[in-house]
Amino acid sequence: MQSTTPLRVFAAPGKLRRMTTPIQEVLDLLALEKIEENHFLGRSPKDRVQRVFGGQVLGQALMAANRTVLGRLCHSLHAYFLRAGDPQVPILYEVDRSRDGASFTSRRVVAIQHGRPIFTLEASFQKDEPGYEHGFERPDAPEPESLKSDTELRAEIPTGKLPADLCAWVFRPRPIETRPVDPRPTFDPGKRAPREMAWIRAAGTLPDDPSLHRCIAAFASDLSMIGTALLPHGIGWYDGTVQLASLDHAMWFHRPFRIDEWLLFVQDSPAAAGGRGFNRGLMFARDGALVASVAQEGLMRPMTR
Repeated sequence: MQSTTPLRVFAAPGKLRRMTTPIQEVLDLLALEKIEENHFLGRSPKDRVQRVFGGQVLGQALMAANRTVLGRLCHSLHAYFLRAGDPQVPILYEVDRSRDGASFTSRRVVAIQHGRPIFTLEASFQKDEPGYEHGFERPDAPEPESLKSDTELRAEIPTGKLPADLCAWVFRPRPIETRPVDPRPTFDPGKRAPREMAWIRAAGTLPDDPSLHRCIAAFASDLSMIGTALLPHGIGWYDGTVQLASLDHAMWFHRPFRIDEWLLFVQDSPAAAGGRGFNRGLMFARDGALVASVAQEGLMRPMTR
């Protein structure tokens, strides 16, 4: 069951504490250190050794933009991943205050490491106002309580089939709890239609700040989308036949929501070509309201063994 104990919001600026829970680690990652006006410093978890997770940069960049906006929430973001991030050094986030209008606020964020941009984000914020409303209906899906959690599914993986250096990563606790409606087999997955659904939520009760919930939803949205494009090709995550990386990412927030309550994440992949896979996602609240939409193109380059 989900903890009902509220988490502390952030660790001390500029230093990551020893974490008590995975979702607390995400909160601390979002505790950017302000080093100058419009300039913030973000850090990576100590267990990242190859490259920075794209969802981390998304969440941190959106938080950097949030730190320069008052009284308005992000309604859309568009981002490009330019270079692999180095998890061993901090990331500098530079915020350009592009526009402060009567109803909308625009921000541009550049993430920099080793003197070069690794990521850019454009985000738009809007004051709360009424308007026409409609939304797609939520697809039918089993209730999350009836499904196995990702922790239970990972416990069923035969450890002898995994490379030794992946075991610690595969079985570690996760900050986002996922309950797939139709779980894909880890090995020899077979070919299936490029569509999948999963219930997701933060693995702990979060503070009420709605901008924080949007940052963590952006973090979560990068966890699984590219995998949807692998489904019609029968490619597993660990078979070493494909190079995967996020290339760009867009997200629209339609209605208020809490990421620490169950959301049904419905994903599909309309096309793959040129070593790239295109993926879409819709996030529905449990009451059926469409709260966010996502689109992403990712690198899925075939590799020779």
